[in-house]
Amino acid sequence: MDSDQWDLRYAATDLVWSAGPNRWVEEVAADLPPGRALDLAAGEGRNALWLAERGWSVIAVDFSAVALERARSLAGQRLGEQAGRVELVKADVRDYVPEPGAFDLVVIAYLQVAQDVRRQVMRSAAGAVAAGGLLLVVAHDSDNLAHGTGGPQDPAVLYRANDVAADVDGAGLRVVRARARARPVEGAARDAIDAFFVAVRDAAPPA
Repeated sequence: MDSDQWDLRYAATDLVWSAGPNRWVEEVAADLPPGRALDLAAGEGRNALWLAERGWSVIAVDFSAVALERARSLAGQRLGEQAGRVELVKADVRDYVPEPGAFDLVVIAYLQVAQDVRRQVMRSAAGAVAAGGLLLVVAHDSDNLAHGTGGPQDPAVLYRANDVAADVDGAGLRVVRARARARPVEGAARDAIDAFFVAVRDAAPPA
């Protein structure tokens, strides 16, 4: 789907995604000290807003103007005078170049794109992780097509955590977790299957 198609999807309903954060983002970031975060393909900003509410400074990037306008409105409602903690950037993640080594947390949640685009974005995201920082990637796993529920039905845009590990190999990150995880879906007979990937850029030892 291109940006125009996503604009139409976002415009058709009050919220495409939940108001709260993705469960895996919440699990990983709940106990992290606030810092600087980058949320790529941020959509309506559910993860960025949640992080900002916890004291983070967040850059949220998406190519849908409708989604970003909704995120801006929600930031005003939920953050008030602190809405400036979330910087909204309209850009295609294929073209966006984040500041290298600048973020304590980089989040990519459900970016379902072709393999070549995914590799490019993952490499760019890995380069943006600061010393001591984390890269968190959550996606609809390849196994979700046959054994899970929801998500894209095109295998070309599905992937596994090990695919992300291969994408960022050599980028200076240490893989912490890379596996498939079951995510309960309300009203569904089966759980969704998510790819879950966390890597850290180890801080340099003191001289």
